[in-house]
Amino acid sequence: MNYDFETILDRSKDSSKWKLMYEYNNNIKDVVPLSVADMEFKLAPEIREGLKEYLDEAVFGYSYPPQTYYDAVIYWMKKHHNFDIKKEWIVNTSGVVVAIYNAIKAFSNENDGVIVFTPVYYPFFETIKKSNRKVVECPLINDNLEYKIDFDKFEELASKNENKILLFSSPHNPVGRVWKKEELLRLKNIIIDNDLILLSDEIHNDIVFSPNEHTVFQTLSKNLEQRTVTFTSASKTFNLAGANLSNIIIANDNMKEKFKKEIYDNFISSISPFSYKAFELAYTKAEGWYQEMLKVVYENQEMICNFFKDKFPNIKTKISEGTYLMWIDFRSLGMDDTKLSTFLKDKAGWFLDDGYIFGENGKGFERVNVAAPKKTIQNSLNRLERALKSL
Repeated sequence: MNYDFETILDRSKDSSKWKLMYEYNNNIKDVVPLSVADMEFKLAPEIREGLKEYLDEAVFGYSYPPQTYYDAVIYWMKKHHNFDIKKEWIVNTSGVVVAIYNAIKAFSNENDGVIVFTPVYYPFFETIKKSNRKVVECPLINDNLEYKIDFDKFEELASKNENKILLFSSPHNPVGRVWKKEELLRLKNIIIDNDLILLSDEIHNDIVFSPNEHTVFQTLSKNLEQRTVTFTSASKTFNLAGANLSNIIIANDNMKEKFKKEIYDNFISSISPFSYKAFELAYTKAEGWYQEMLKVVYENQEMICNFFKDKFPNIKTKISEGTYLMWIDFRSLGMDDTKLSTFLKDKAGWFLDDGYIFGENGKGFERVNVAAPKKTIQNSLNRLERALKSL
């Protein structure tokens, strides 16, 4: 089946990232923002049509996940990640960020340190700060956009008694690394030796490009499994962020009960039955759409890489190993963060996520969401070319 990944959607009335763009400049026309990590693609028809059928029988009262939903999650994790999970391990929340916040509170005390590999998904910082814990940065080593973990620095930080948690992004947002198994094994040993809790955000785990392979971190050993919370969702894979549903996987019964208590103590609301059905349909019916989406996203990345290589080689980027996000190095323009952001918005109509929000070592970079029709990407590149030539 050929899917429609080329229709340019008008999301001006219902999209948060479009709203932010119009708050900056209400006169913007013919520009698609490439910032917040949701897609500019039409919903998979299998999900759309399945939800229409579901409406004929649905009751929107307070609900809990049906067995068919659990079966779908277990099936997908096994098929795509060789990850054997049990129904009892799955805790549902309205999103990964709220789950991370509650996990930090459940498994540490105020003023404890939470280690993050920066630059990193910026809500990590807020979940740590708002839970009255300390952000402990372990900067990634940037070797010409080949990002690596500084294992010596991590081991030093892990050995400090006040640091209790590693909050990990896998695949890494924003730099697009898919961590190799050997890297994860080194991390595992340090985590266990220093009695850390692992919070592994694997929400982008389905969006990985060959020959890279995603390894579910907690599967590397039984000991690691028993100290890990793994955060997953269909929201990135199938563009279902508005469904407000995540699958938080916790094998350790005591940890699971602590986490659930934290959620309930904070009055986290129940999930809509419509969301459970959307995820179930995605995992069981929309495999074809998913596979084609991966091809489109990869081709968009090739287009962008070739654009910079051919026309502006001093601006560096590379195809992400995972995620539909690209990390672009604009430092050669010699602009500070404010000037770079203003230039891109005002001159090129590029509304992105500025690199500095991902940490100090993100300055001079921009994160670009490439999950959009090819014409949208090409139009964006045309505007950027004109803007750069005007400098």
